Parts: sequence; C-alpha cells; structure tokens
Amino acid sequence: MLYTHNLALGVGAGVLLASLFFANKIGRFMSVQSLPTPDETALAYGVVGQVFFASADRFVAQFDFDKPVKAVSIDLTYAHFWDVTAVSALDKIVMKYRKKGVSVEVFGLNEASKTLVDKFGVHDKHDGKDIIFEH
Repeated sequence: MLYTHNLALGVGAGVLLASLFFANKIGRFMSVQSLPTPDETALAYGVVGQVFFASADRFVAQFDFDKPVKAVSIDLTYAHFWDVTAVSALDKIVMKYRKKGVSVEVFGLNEASKTLVDKFGVHDKHDGKDIIFEH
C-alpha cells in the first residue's frame, strides 16, 4: 500500500531503517571474555569490539557481579567506545563492583575512547559514586 508519493520521505525512512539494522548487526560483534588470573580473589576481562548504544546492555550483562572477589581488571585494548551510552555502561560496571568493595582497574583505552570517558565518565572521578543511580 502506498501512503505517500513523496520520494524524500521514502528514502529517509529507508535510510533510518537501514541504520537501525546496521547498528543491531554491528552490536553483536562485541564480546567480553574472562581472562585467567593468578588467584581466585581476582577477575580479569578482555573486551573486544564496538561498544555503543546497541551493544551497551550486552556489555554490562557479561560481567559476573556475584562472584566474591577483591579485584577486577578490565582490558579495553581491543574495544572502542562510540557514545555516551557506552561510557555510562562502563561507569555502571565499575561502580557496581566498587559498591561491593571491589577494586577495579580499567586500562587499554584508545585515544578516542579515552577522550569520551574523560569527558563523560564518572567512575574515574572522586565523587563518581554519588552520581551513578541504578534503574
């Protein structure tokens, strides 16, 4: 059924849908792998892929917040953070561990991701724990 004869609206709708499908597809290529640690009181994770609005929820869900540990390290060498949603997801992970008394080390951010995290992140600020709210 044809709703309009306006080609611009049809092209705009097509571009919008293609963008959403692309974001969904690319979001599936992000993974978080558990890495070996020297003892059982620590966890280490390696993140690979693109972290942005379409993959942020999956990013958070792949961390084990229930295991009783003293330290967590997150290697972001092979990850790229694209937007504020990704930075917020990282904040949520770090703050959730810190709330349980776990020491968290985040390292390996590329320059572009580091710029975003420095500008919008709160986990690396002294008063960050007062800013994050859980839904």
